[in-house]
Amino acid sequence: MDHATYLSRSALMFLSRREGLKDVATGVPALRRIARRFIAGETLEEAVAAVKDLNARGLTVSFDHLNEAVRNDAETHDEVREYLRLLARIDQVGVRGNVSLKLTQCGLLFDRELALANAREVVAEAKRRDTFVRVDMEHGAVTQATLDMVRALHREFGEPHVGAVLQSYLYRTEADARALCAERIRIRLCKGAYLEGPDIAYQDKKDVDESFLRTMRVLLDSGLYHGIATHDERMIDETLAYARKKGLRRGTFEFQMLYGIRRDLQERLAGEGWPVRVYVPYGKHWYPYFMRRLAERPANVWFVMKNLVKD
Repeated sequence: MDHATYLSRSALMFLSRREGLKDVATGVPALRRIARRFIAGETLEEAVAAVKDLNARGLTVSFDHLNEAVRNDAETHDEVREYLRLLARIDQVGVRGNVSLKLTQCGLLFDRELALANAREVVAEAKRRDTFVRVDMEHGAVTQATLDMVRALHREFGEPHVGAVLQSYLYRTEADARALCAERIRIRLCKGAYLEGPDIAYQDKKDVDESFLRTMRVLLDSGLYHGIATHDERMIDETLAYARKKGLRRGTFEFQMLYGIRRDLQERLAGEGWPVRVYVPYGKHWYPYFMRRLAERPANVWFVMKNLVKD
């Protein structure tokens, strides 16, 4: 990562954490409209409508209710209720999808026992409905705690109902992948969207990419159903080449991408018979997620500026 890119990304990540800006940004109609490229709506019904369209185009989904502002027990219980409502709605409507859950929404930052109990309630409901919960990975300070909780949930509910996320920019990721695969825990592999220091994370794109490819090979060798989450065509081509080399059939793993990013690539892969799952975020607390999407790619910032000028 060059110095200018690092500074730009650092600035955007800093802004994503400013509480006062969240209220200002979400109240600007033009910015809310632009954010709809990356966010499926502020309500569950808006998200369901977006997912029906994705399903019609041959794509499966993972719903994510956005809320990184959970600060007390009562707010965690609100999140649990939203996820129970979401799981019920998936069943009622018959959409092809599962859910992603952040443990900070469950109380991880202030009460780990509460967080595990809340996550357990969501995964228990997912098991009752015979579906799957992907426990999202967040910033590096909670990596170990998150994996510990995934392991606890996996021991209770099993492989078909709970899985983890690993981020290739962390030094530890390849080792984590080997350990999780040995425990038969399904993984989503992504590059990582948080700003981490050189004490725990690779700083150069080349190193992040090489870590991604090494870990991808671990996943595809494991015999488990994993998600390879990337919009980077080189990473996709390398994954397909390795799958062909290993004689893997379509349907033994899936590609995963973000809502509103590289729709052409999503549809091309699905059209070629590769399973593609789209990560579909929704909710009124969309500002931090939106800012991380801008931090990832300069083209996203240009998209926002161009559309603001139009207004």
